[in-house]
Amino acid sequence: MTGYSSRVNRDIARWVEKGLIDAATGEALVGDVAANESRVFSFGSVLAIMAALLLGAAILLLVATNWEDIPRLVRVAGLFAIILGGYVGGAVVKARGQDAIAEGLWLVAAAAFGGSIALIGQMYHLSGDESSAMLTWCFGTVLAAVALRSNPLTVAAAAIGVAWLAIVGLDDGNFRYNLNTYPIIAVVVWLASYWTQSRVARHIILLSLVLYACFLAVHHDVTATGIALALLSSALFALAAVLPAPVEALTRLGGTLPVHVLIGFLAGLALVQAEQIDHAGRLVLAALVVFAGIATALYLAGRDSRALRTIAYIGFGLELCFVYVVTIGTMLGTAGFFLASGIVLGIIAIVIIRVERRIRNRLTNQAGAA
Repeated sequence: MTGYSSRVNRDIARWVEKGLIDAATGEALVGDVAANESRVFSFGSVLAIMAALLLGAAILLLVATNWEDIPRLVRVAGLFAIILGGYVGGAVVKARGQDAIAEGLWLVAAAAFGGSIALIGQMYHLSGDESSAMLTWCFGTVLAAVALRSNPLTVAAAAIGVAWLAIVGLDDGNFRYNLNTYPIIAVVVWLASYWTQSRVARHIILLSLVLYACFLAVHHDVTATGIALALLSSALFALAAVLPAPVEALTRLGGTLPVHVLIGFLAGLALVQAEQIDHAGRLVLAALVVFAGIATALYLAGRDSRALRTIAYIGFGLELCFVYVVTIGTMLGTAGFFLASGIVLGIIAIVIIRVERRIRNRLTNQAGAA
């Protein structure tokens, strides 16, 4: 946010200098930027959240040690006291206008809730597994986030859901719940994020769905899943390009949906290429599709999104390196490797320069027309 405000302030100063706006309007704009920045970012708020996360980690570690020297009833009562005190105390502090402290207390309470699930399961040898416990923790945190309308709790719920996905995805199928449960988690957290106004949680969910597709590919059909992910991502990108306003009204991602679906597109084709690595023809065809997709993404949405351009350039460079290593690298010696690397980097530089120049020219022409 600080970098954004600095850029805006420089732009405002330039507009005033050129006479595009008067000095009074410039001062009003600078004041509005500063006021909104102070509400969004606060170093004290960051410290409060960090302290809450550290306390939550301490609670979980204490539960992991099982507190053998403390009676069971005292352990359980202590955790429930932290949960009750965190949620109720946070609500009281919130009502007094101390939002950062309130959110911190709620995060501590959410950590204590997860710790209580694990501790009670350990003490009383309840049936179930880690996936069931984390699922309960995730949905319990979502419920608390909705009840308290807490943005950080929604992010925490999304993070717990991703941790559940990683545990289940890396397992050999011994858990009670399988990967197909994750879309339910994603939908629940996504819907909750609208009420709590947590854009970060929606970003986490979209990225985690790409990870979900990768786990599905590993457990089932890599090529088919990769193609499906690439096609779905392409369709969503086209929808966002053709109907940007309705898509943004639905997703509320600040216009970053194309960035997420470009990542999905690249991940899907990476899965296909990994599976078809021994078939040179299919590999080259997939590489051509990657290059075409990147070029299309840059043309349609690269002008207005630096993040999308960054992902596109990284994907372009990685794809070139991958094609080189697989199809050419084995036939060249050390000198040839350096020569080819120099050529590849030169090609990347030329493409990036031309794309950036075209984007600047389009922006200049539009500004002149206005």
